Amino acid sequence: MSSALPPPPPPFTISRRAQAHAITASFLGWTLDAFDFFILVFMMDRVAADFHVDKAAIVATLTGTLALRPVGALIFGMLADRYGRRRPLIANVICFSLVELCCGFAPNYTVFLLLRCLYGIGMGGEWGVGASLAMEIAPQGRRGMLSGILQSGYSIGYLLAAVAAWAILPHFAPHLGWRVMFWSGGLPALLAFYIRTRVPESEAWKQHRAPSVSSLLRTLAGHGKTFAYLVGLMTLMMFLSHGTQDLFPDFLHEVHKFSQGTVSSIAIFYNVGAVLGAVVFGHLSEAGRRHSMIAALALSLIVIPLWAFGRGAAWLALGAFLMQVGVQGAWGVIPAHLNELAPDSARGLMPGLSYQLGILFAAPVNSIEYYLRDRLGYPTALALFETVVIVSLAAALLLGHEQRGRSFFHQAGSPASAP
Repeated sequence: MSSALPPPPPPFTISRRAQAHAITASFLGWTLDAFDFFILVFMMDRVAADFHVDKAAIVATLTGTLALRPVGALIFGMLADRYGRRRPLIANVICFSLVELCCGFAPNYTVFLLLRCLYGIGMGGEWGVGASLAMEIAPQGRRGMLSGILQSGYSIGYLLAAVAAWAILPHFAPHLGWRVMFWSGGLPALLAFYIRTRVPESEAWKQHRAPSVSSLLRTLAGHGKTFAYLVGLMTLMMFLSHGTQDLFPDFLHEVHKFSQGTVSSIAIFYNVGAVLGAVVFGHLSEAGRRHSMIAALALSLIVIPLWAFGRGAAWLALGAFLMQVGVQGAWGVIPAHLNELAPDSARGLMPGLSYQLGILFAAPVNSIEYYLRDRLGYPTALALFETVVIVSLAAALLLGHEQRGRSFFHQAGSPASAP
């Protein structure tokens, strides 16, 4: 008498509420992280004057922040693959929020530079952990759109920084206003309570949990070609985003003599375009990740003359709006694209580490553009640099591959959205 095989376990379900909490937490983490980074770009002159250094020294603190981000990606990425997504995300949010708060109390430039470097470690850890959590919980058929929403948090953080600069800086003395901005950057620590009480752990992580750090590193080494390609891709993506964002407020102020209020208003406007681009092109990427990114890059390339050489606030604002629709349109595909290319047991580490190593190699972007500005003028420096970057990036995408719609789960446990 033969015994029947036991039925396979029923597929687990991920409720829409759980999906919403996970994606919201990841989105808010990246939004607040970006807010804490970008508030500095609106007040470099004030900070430089208060510390009695030239503006190039403050630009160097941006480079320090970017350069230390891979350290955070390595630390928090390994923790996420070993111990789950939630606890490392909570620790990360508390880390970068407290360091940001301390920046407002920096007594001199040396301490300020050190704190901005430490902030880079916290900033570098958030994206990889948050993106892996969000993409593993997101329904496969909506991964592209949710990828765009997640990545748009970066632009919304920039937008909120512009709003804060508009609302806070004019109402405080120069030596105090920039400190108040940094003190407000400590508020994201409250997000840790939301993650702790509302966000579920990733079922995909439970299925593919890395048994040890050494096995995690072996997995990374075994996918060395993919990892190297992603690092190169992300280096170019960082040249694209930071090359069009970080110094643009300073460009508007220095070349066109716009007031702080005008610069902040233009920044708010072009970050609305960035959010729009990330969501739209993220959604379009369900038909092809790389093709959607190339289409977004084509838009950015076309508008470079208006973005860099436009006459008057209205034309420059329109050029910046369209530029960021394209730039962040390409970026909106990145969370889904990188997580789909990563091995299951290293999804917390590989996407985040390649992302942040890209920023390490691209860390001199602001200094390079500032150097070119001294020799070519601000408009030509920005236009020439980004033209080369966009063409190179499109070529890299054409030479690459994708795994659009790949499942992150074992077949017996494929996720199903609650009705």
